[in-house]
Amino acid sequence: MKKYTLILLGLFVFSFQTKAQDGFEGYLLADNNDRSKLIEAYVNPAMKGLIFGMNNGWYHTAKVHKTLGFDISIGLNASLVPDEDEIFSLSGLTSINTGSITAATVAGSEENTPLTTVNFVENGTAYSTTFNAPGGIKESLPLSAVPAPAVQVSLGLPAKFEVNLRLVPKVGDDDVKGNLFGIGLKKEITDWFGPLDKTPLHVSLLAAYTTMTVDYNIESSGDLNVTDGLAEFKLNAYTVQAIASLNFPIINVYGGIGYGAGNSTLNMLGDYTLSYGAASRTVSDPITSEFDAGGFRTTAGLRLSLGFFKIFGSYTLQEYNTANLGVAFSFR
Repeated sequence: MKKYTLILLGLFVFSFQTKAQDGFEGYLLADNNDRSKLIEAYVNPAMKGLIFGMNNGWYHTAKVHKTLGFDISIGLNASLVPDEDEIFSLSGLTSINTGSITAATVAGSEENTPLTTVNFVENGTAYSTTFNAPGGIKESLPLSAVPAPAVQVSLGLPAKFEVNLRLVPKVGDDDVKGNLFGIGLKKEITDWFGPLDKTPLHVSLLAAYTTMTVDYNIESSGDLNVTDGLAEFKLNAYTVQAIASLNFPIINVYGGIGYGAGNSTLNMLGDYTLSYGAASRTVSDPITSEFDAGGFRTTAGLRLSLGFFKIFGSYTLQEYNTANLGVAFSFR
């Protein structure tokens, strides 16, 4: 389970690495100014999708557990990338020329690989070469969406509080390592509304925070020679929401409104020797990029309760609409 969760966490990172071996180094061939613009535009949808996904799936009811009651839930969030974020503009770049005015982002089609020419002068040396811009991984993603796992334990506390924990200790191997920590706190406030606590309606407030890191080694491939190559990815996401649910014996309806946001960084470390035909150049620590996303969100969901076994699903309207589906084993 830990290894499976890590693979889900790092899916887009592994895709990033795969594209590096299959043409992604082309963006490293650009001059120092264009290189960062190209790579940031290429990976931005994956970064945003993970932020929206990690803020999702924290609840499937507004009702809190009794003290020391608990549930274990296993779910998957899928953040749908808007069509306009499957491509990015190549205009305004000084070292890149292509017959196309757009290229695929990592969330775009793998078929969108326009032939691209690099031309620039650095320290008196002219560099020139051609490459096919990397396509995306849309066809390889489930539902053509950025996935994020939600393996979670929830524990009831006194005074109608509930704590939610997501934890993946640092796992992996010499090539890939990653870990995740998320914590949420839910407070049921149904009794604030007088006789409302005698009805099936429950109302709660929720706040949650997630942090994730994934590191992997980058190896030489093709014309790209790498020394001490390492990619470091870090993500922080948080959300605050007001949630409500109608809890009937078998069918439960739930939803919420609130705000979710976060930020992430991508650092590509090491020395990368790039070939331009007869010429070559080496760039060190070529990428230091920051990304952020956020906005208001509205969620509607449905849960089927079969004793201690629950099946739930929800859909969240936000910048990257996000679907959630999962199961839970709930006690007390």
